[in-house]
Amino acid sequence: MERYKGSLSQIELKPLPERTLQLAGISATTIKEHYKLYEGYVRKVNEVRGKLARVDLAAANPTYSEYRALKRGETFALNAVKLHELYFEQLGGKGGKPGSRILEMIKRDFGSYEAWMDRFRAAGKAARGWAILAYDQDYRHLFNFITDSQHDGNVLQATVILPMDVYEHSYFIDYGTNREGYIDAFFANLDWSVVNRRIMEVQPRRPILKLFSRWIVQ
Repeated sequence: MERYKGSLSQIELKPLPERTLQLAGISATTIKEHYKLYEGYVRKVNEVRGKLARVDLAAANPTYSEYRALKRGETFALNAVKLHELYFEQLGGKGGKPGSRILEMIKRDFGSYEAWMDRFRAAGKAARGWAILAYDQDYRHLFNFITDSQHDGNVLQATVILPMDVYEHSYFIDYGTNREGYIDAFFANLDWSVVNRRIMEVQPRRPILKLFSRWIVQ
């Protein structure tokens, strides 16, 4: 049977940044336990991909099949890996307001920083999994979205710029059911320079709909 080594390659753990163990309002215990979940997701991606290399493709079926279950599991675990790597990387800052390019774009797309913050906090209270600030590659603007599960609710062609984990494991040790207290602590420890770097790395493409319209006119 043919093997696709690239798509089935094993992934590696990224080390936990030391500064995440010295946050104000989010304990080292919470971060360490949270990181263990990330380790588990990395293991599961590798386990699933090992099984995908041997699965019976001829038995694939939309109602139930081993291939379907493995592919759904792969998406869940891989999204979890990527979101957690972004999450840990951006913690350890001093909070405050963003500077430079990201603030410029927030004001452009939401009217003001305060208006964006109100909406992002609402997303954080409404989501069952993640609240995410993303950049839409097609329409070339920032927007917030929520996910209730790591393999549902994601938007195509959207680059994650700022993810906030609101699963209970991210705050229950420190805050119990007080999610708003956790959201305050999250922003107090956010490193906006990391977020700004992410938006600077985005390479906007021309909107598909505009290109399509131009082709029709010409």
